[in-house]
Amino acid sequence: MFEKFTAGARAVVRGAAEQADRTGNGTIGEPELLLALLERTESPAAGVLAALGVHERRASVADALAAVRRRGGVSTADAAALAGLGIDIDAIVARVEEAHGVGALAADGTAGRGKRLRRPFTAEAKAVLERALRIAAGRGERHLGDEHLLLALTTRPGPAAAVLADHGVTYDAVVRLLDKTRGRQAS
Repeated sequence: MFEKFTAGARAVVRGAAEQADRTGNGTIGEPELLLALLERTESPAAGVLAALGVHERRASVADALAAVRRRGGVSTADAAALAGLGIDIDAIVARVEEAHGVGALAADGTAGRGKRLRRPFTAEAKAVLERALRIAAGRGERHLGDEHLLLALTTRPGPAAAVLADHGVTYDAVVRLLDKTRGRQAS
């Protein structure tokens, strides 16, 4: 699969592994892919994220991803919806952490196993990579770039899509900016 990836897309995958190392996660998931995309500066995805004002708000995105992870994957929008039903997610997280330790809901099942040389991808992250390939093919492009990874992160519900949407990054907005850039390059 990786033979179709551009150098930029491969850099995102490597960056996601580095993100997992930095945060101590045993796996590479959607949040790590998104954080790695935010590290890019000279690429189609970086241009889109800059145009949407996300690069200036990287810390906010990282904080939002950490909050989603701490809540066991429950997005801010889901937490708000549950609050409307009288369910306080923060209170539940606090009780779980009181009983099992801080970050108990964020645990990935690899605690105490030591540092791994190669981190596996979560099923969700694998699905993002597969969707990115389909998106690239559907757009008539022979190679998968970091812009296809960004598009794939916005297509299905998940922690990355929720945080991106909260920061104004949607599939339609990304497509519009990519097509606008592509139109300029063609002229």
